[in-house]
Amino acid sequence: MDASERGRLMYKLASLIEENADYIARLDTLDNGKAYDSAMGDVSAAINLIRYYAGYADKIHGKHIPADGKLVSFTRREPAGVVGAITPWNYPILLACQKIAPVLCTGCTMVLKPAEQTPLSAIYLGSLIAKAGFPPGVVNIVPGYGETAGDALTHHPDVRLISFTGSTEVGQLIVQAASTNIKVTCLELGGKSPLIIFADADFEKAAECAHEAAMVNHGQCRVAGTRTFVQAPIYDKMVQRLKELAEKRKVGDPFVKGTIQGPQIDEVQFKKILDYIESGKKEGARLVTGGNRIGKQGYFIQPTVFADVTDEMKIAREEIFGPVQSILRFETEEEVIRRANATHYGLGGGVFTSDMDKAMRVAQAVQAGSFWINCYCALSVQNPGGGYKMSGIGRELGKCGLEEYLQTKVICMPISHKIS
Repeated sequence: MDASERGRLMYKLASLIEENADYIARLDTLDNGKAYDSAMGDVSAAINLIRYYAGYADKIHGKHIPADGKLVSFTRREPAGVVGAITPWNYPILLACQKIAPVLCTGCTMVLKPAEQTPLSAIYLGSLIAKAGFPPGVVNIVPGYGETAGDALTHHPDVRLISFTGSTEVGQLIVQAASTNIKVTCLELGGKSPLIIFADADFEKAAECAHEAAMVNHGQCRVAGTRTFVQAPIYDKMVQRLKELAEKRKVGDPFVKGTIQGPQIDEVQFKKILDYIESGKKEGARLVTGGNRIGKQGYFIQPTVFADVTDEMKIAREEIFGPVQSILRFETEEEVIRRANATHYGLGGGVFTSDMDKAMRVAQAVQAGSFWINCYCALSVQNPGGGYKMSGIGRELGKCGLEEYLQTKVICMPISHKIS
């Protein structure tokens, strides 16, 4: 198939998703519990992502190399081969498309295993891929459990690349499995991202952004800014404002308009979050608001804010993946940089300040794959994302995201005369 034809089919796929956006969003809300409006936002982002990569399909090419001697040398960018993709349950349709789009663009083939909790939108997406005109077998949707389907993908000798988004613990297992036959891995893993607010920041803008950074998608977001560092002069005022914002957050039926937070994904995650909340109380953090389940049915948890959190506490060190915000006090720029980096994770980070010199110093010093100044989680399909340290390997999105799915071959041929 010509590269331009792949691009044409990708544009057609994007249009089919757009035509069925309401249905897909309802599938994700039903499966995941996220608010319908949020699910519609995910579908829109997925459409933009596919169209972005559709435009790249016929623009991938090698380069001539001015090699020494009487040689013609050039590179080819070739598909990596069969890709095994494993997606999580927090952004089902969006992350499925984030894996599928560069695969279709580069001419690879894929076996996609969606999270066992949220397979419905991926299965439906498979039917749209077929309807768009892609040949059978290019994308294969295989629901299943990690211990069986996921394990089979990571060990299969014909799978040349594993693309995984999920926890660091599972990522470590995937790296071990992939090492048995030297698969390439692209991993976006856990995070415990710092959001740093200096006293000279726009107070209200910083407060609203810090609230959303911690609570986005029920807190079920790997890049969530769950460690909120606030400079001492504005600490108490900021704690009070974040309390107010958390208490205003509407939790309830995700299909009801205006709901921002629905239930957590399942009982396992629900209990895990409540256990973290209890550990925060026991270790001496001050519970400012929330901390309990809502009602007696469903996995609804109050948006929870802790103050007077210290770096040693479990809620400051480990990824909770729920609506829990930890607010930490700091005094100086040097101190907060050191503390922000005192973690195994390095997925994201942010800073609020009116001093752009300071903002750039902090942005360069914090060890994270993505960093935002006077905003947070401002994601764009053009910008690559990925982690430092134990938050992952490789990059997704942007032009960088294509590189993970391509191999470089050099072709060399002797000739009778020198060319340059």
